[in-house]
Parts: sequence; structure tokens; C-alpha cells
Amino acid sequence: MTLGVHFAIDAETAGRLLAAANDGEVAALVEEIEGEAIGVGHCDTDKAWDAIHRSLTDGYLGFENGSYPLNAAVLGGVPLHEGDDWIVCLLAPDQVRDVADAVAEVGREALRAGYDRIDVEDYGPEFGDEDFAYTWANFADLVVFFREAADAGSHVVFTVAQ
Repeated sequence: MTLGVHFAIDAETAGRLLAAANDGEVAALVEEIEGEAIGVGHCDTDKAWDAIHRSLTDGYLGFENGSYPLNAAVLGGVPLHEGDDWIVCLLAPDQVRDVADAVAEVGREALRAGYDRIDVEDYGPEFGDEDFAYTWANFADLVVFFREAADAGSHVVFTVAQ
């Protein structure tokens, strides 16, 4: 399973990501962001990013699943790289605000209802009450992160790496 992190970044850093000419440049910038903690903060969703996305969409893992803005919380925005070893997606400040407002309205019961729609065979053996508790804890942190990023007018880059 891969580990997910959301980073709030400034417009200059977002511009550098968007201007990257190839995967190597994107990777170098992501390493810089991770190493220097550029921006207003970060939120580690660890392995819960997968269940969070599935719970906010249709139970499956895909970029086009679900409806905006909830489907943008994890795999939304401009995909800067998608591969077997890592994913990088960038949200603009207006999208960050939309996501912040939407996730703030998702309570534990609503996230649980979404979690219960997950196709267990597609997701894996960790499905269950313990995994949901882990998912909820990480989601609660993500709600706070998005509010802070929106209030700061930040872009958000989501990264997943093995």
C-alpha cells in the first residue's frame, strides 16, 4: 500500500510544478516540497487516502469517480503524474475552497455510509471497523488541513508514493 500526503503550497511553487517539463522535474519538485515543507502545512493521510477517496465517491478508486468537489479531496485537480509508483495532483485555490467547504459537511455517519459502499474485493482485506476508525481519524485531520489551506489561499498538491 502507498502513503499519501497533502501539501499546502504557494502560487510560485504551484507554477513551478505546472511548468515542469517531465516526470523527473515533477519528482524533484515534490522532493523539494517534502524536504523543505514549503507552504502552510501538510497532512499525512498515510494509507487512509485510498479509503477516504472511495468513501467520498462511489466506493472505487479512480480519478473520475464521484462528484465534484468531494472527489477532488484526494485525486482531484491537475494530474501531474500518474504511474505505478506515484501520483501527483494539484488543486488551485478555488478548488481548495470548494473541497474545504464540502468535506466540512461530511460527518462520521456520512463517511461511514460511503465506506460501507466500498467493494471489499476491489479494496482489500483491511476493510472493517478498525480500518474505518483509521480512515475517519485521517479524514478528520484532512478536514482541518483543507480549511487552513483554503483560508490561506493556498494551492494543494497531493502525492502518493510507495
